Amino acid sequence: MYRGIILYSRGQGALNAFQRGTCCLMRRYVRSVTSEDDVKKFIIDNTEIVSAQSLTPEISLRLFTPTCRFWTEKPELWPFPDPYWAIYWPGGQALARYLLNNPEVSGGRKVLDLGCGCGASAIAAKLTGASHVVANDIDPIAAIATKMNCELNDLEPLPCVTDNVIGSEPEDWDLVLLGDMFYDEDLADHLHQWLRACITTHGAQVLIGDPGRAQFESHDIRKLLHKLAHFELPDSVKEENYGLTNSTVWCYNYKPV
Repeated sequence: MYRGIILYSRGQGALNAFQRGTCCLMRRYVRSVTSEDDVKKFIIDNTEIVSAQSLTPEISLRLFTPTCRFWTEKPELWPFPDPYWAIYWPGGQALARYLLNNPEVSGGRKVLDLGCGCGASAIAAKLTGASHVVANDIDPIAAIATKMNCELNDLEPLPCVTDNVIGSEPEDWDLVLLGDMFYDEDLADHLHQWLRACITTHGAQVLIGDPGRAQFESHDIRKLLHKLAHFELPDSVKEENYGLTNSTVWCYNYKPV
């Protein structure tokens, strides 16, 4: 039940009043969790290591599966912010697959994985030779999960930043990665402005993975994108994502004046 609410909220964009109230319940913290070790144990106890049923079987991740308690548990019992990191979103899958297929894209470059979730794109960038990778997610639990997923893939834990960098002064990134980030219209507007600043200020390359969500397809940024790759999703991913069948990697072609 809880996993279904998370999938619905990202797939449909705006939430109604009832759904917003439910999400508020899901975001409360339990007092018994007092340290990063406690969080790690909770993640280990409530996720499963998965690799095969995705576009990137060479990357292992801790995710929700049907055998996990919170696949069907009441959402108000989840003690942390909504666990977007516990789902391997189809846009992120396509982006990670593209990097693994084309190691020259991230090789030797300074890379930011924005809204990293489970950290798969950051992990793919590091596995393909990026000189420096930072994973960014405003959820501190996602940062811990990303570090754990790095260790699953025989990598040193990557630096994880939990500040909201959207709208901040861009750093000198060579490559900015966004997987499944265009699920909300207001967020898409802010992303559009900030990504332009990244390109204008430092000449960053911006790659976006998206499975064709309505908020993405209808946004003005869509006119400025060039398709780099297109992947058919595994059957299990199609079933879990309410009929989404493909995922695409786009390059942002904004030209500073």
